[in-house]
Amino acid sequence: MTRTPPSALEQMLVAEVAKCGVTASPHQIERWRGQLWLAPAAQWSDPATGGIRPEIVHRAAWLALLSRTGRSISWMGWSFWAIDESPETTRRLRDALTRTLQLPFRQAGMDITQIPEGDDDDAFTTRQAMAAQLLAGRRDIGRDLDGILRAHADAAGISLPAPRSVTNPFAKGLVEVGARLMVGGMEDVSPEELTEAWGSVWAGLPEQIEQIGAAHIAAGRDGVDLHARSPLASGLRGLVRAVEGSDDRLLCAAVRACTKGTGVLLKLLMERAADEPEILVQLMDDVMWDEWARVGGVAPVGRLGEAAITLSTVHCLLVPGWAEDLERYVALMEDLFARSVLTTPSSDPAHASQDHATDGEGPMR
Repeated sequence: MTRTPPSALEQMLVAEVAKCGVTASPHQIERWRGQLWLAPAAQWSDPATGGIRPEIVHRAAWLALLSRTGRSISWMGWSFWAIDESPETTRRLRDALTRTLQLPFRQAGMDITQIPEGDDDDAFTTRQAMAAQLLAGRRDIGRDLDGILRAHADAAGISLPAPRSVTNPFAKGLVEVGARLMVGGMEDVSPEELTEAWGSVWAGLPEQIEQIGAAHIAAGRDGVDLHARSPLASGLRGLVRAVEGSDDRLLCAAVRACTKGTGVLLKLLMERAADEPEILVQLMDDVMWDEWARVGGVAPVGRLGEAAITLSTVHCLLVPGWAEDLERYVALMEDLFARSVLTTPSSDPAHASQDHATDGEGPMR
């Protein structure tokens, strides 16, 4: 199909992006506009200067840096929708999150509308079978981020803070219980089963598991069901309802927080931690390392990363105080990165120009 020749404005944007040290083609710009990652061309011009608004150039430079031939920019595109927070971008964001939540069911040939409700034996048995179907063909994850980093630190003779939670949040026993929770919620898993699953891979102090169990028992005596407060209290259906029914402003704020946090964490781990192990010590010495960083903070491009961002977003929406803890942790990471940059020799000019190009809105801002 013959393409329309680029307009003078598009050619001007291509030239401005090139000044930032990155390359964008008119075809890419057209695609970004179609995805609503970049504003319509009618909004590019700065009436005061006659040129293109700086924020449009910054956004296009970000997109050029993130784009790779044949690959989606994945959840990083979600961050642009959340930043713009228009009715249309919020709708696309909400659809992407709910689609990601339901993906494991679709891959297993199931639909969440097929999950039977009720506490009768037939409904329970069907839900257990659906949980087993979710796990069919799943590969075990031997070590998580925490384990990998600790192995490298041990080999280098670096002492890291002792683990406070489980040895591997993706251990087989936990995943099996998690599948049942996703299908049926807390009603299908007894407190004893949860305690046993966590205890089998617990790396913290043994008495901590006992304290958690005692807290649930004490709350139950007061008529409070702590399990009902879990994000998985109603299983996957509850998570989907939380995303579908969330306020637009809160949903966009949650995605902005999670994508920004992931961007900062990735920059610290990839660019600084190897040469400055004390950064790892400070990251791991915070409760949010176990609550977020090691279970969903590192989000690669692709479906695994989209799942991580989605679950972090759900935590922001459903768990009281979690969003504030993430904000505090991101501020800590930004401070660590800033102090590290001040003590590190400046990068080469090409990298410097790219850093300048991405000072605007983007996933790692």
